[in-house]
Amino acid sequence: MNKNELIQNIRRKKSFLCVGLDTDLKKIPPHLLNDDDPIFAFNRAIIDATAEYTIAYKPNLAFYECAGARGWLAFEKTVRYLREHHPDTFLIADAKRGDIGNTSALYARTFFEETDVDALTVAPYMGEDSVTPFLGYDGKWVVLLALTSNKGSADFQLTASADGERLFERVLRQSQEWADDERMMYVVGATQGRMFEDIRRIVPRHFLLVPGVGAQGGSLDEVCRYGMNADCGLIVNSSRAILYADRTEAFAAAAAREARAVQQQMAAYL
Repeated sequence: MNKNELIQNIRRKKSFLCVGLDTDLKKIPPHLLNDDDPIFAFNRAIIDATAEYTIAYKPNLAFYECAGARGWLAFEKTVRYLREHHPDTFLIADAKRGDIGNTSALYARTFFEETDVDALTVAPYMGEDSVTPFLGYDGKWVVLLALTSNKGSADFQLTASADGERLFERVLRQSQEWADDERMMYVVGATQGRMFEDIRRIVPRHFLLVPGVGAQGGSLDEVCRYGMNADCGLIVNSSRAILYADRTEAFAAAAAREARAVQQQMAAYL
């Protein structure tokens, strides 16, 4: 999916919601555990219930890899289901890959050829040659970690050089030499508040993937006030607040209500 298609989908649905498919077998409704593939059964129900309110889905690979081969199979089935039944949604694999060039090239092949996602989260710590292998696929995106929502983000991301440039600002500036806003997005945590102003001074046109709204306490109003640009420029993720709104057989309907409520809030900003 290219940038224009993504923007048009946001305008059509009046939403920039991404549902994070962080599917935890310890949290899904107990009746699903009797299914042959409980992870996929849960994902399919959540997707069908929320698709009209969302523009993206973001499976976090940790929740699949921890289940071994059956977890990876559930991830692949989830990707295929989205491609076949909801092809207008943007699909982000939240895997946070990034390694020396030949290893990154294999990671890129895994996610962009074998599983056919639209975007992959990538860690920039190892520099340009660890990121560029992911940029060689037409219509695919790198979502580079910039300023995250966790407490430990201050340990490195906010440290400043002698000239006052913070590390996340260096990441934003340097990475623009690797790709433009048609192929690269940035992860910026919703808990960063007015820091979005600093980010937008450096990357005014790029899309930002924003986790941390909902259970992590990030403010949608602050994200929109300081982070939105003329094209919206935001993909705001919510996971637990939608996925686990209910643990009974009515879980999908509860997820739909939560997603719709978020979508209605977002529509006011578009």
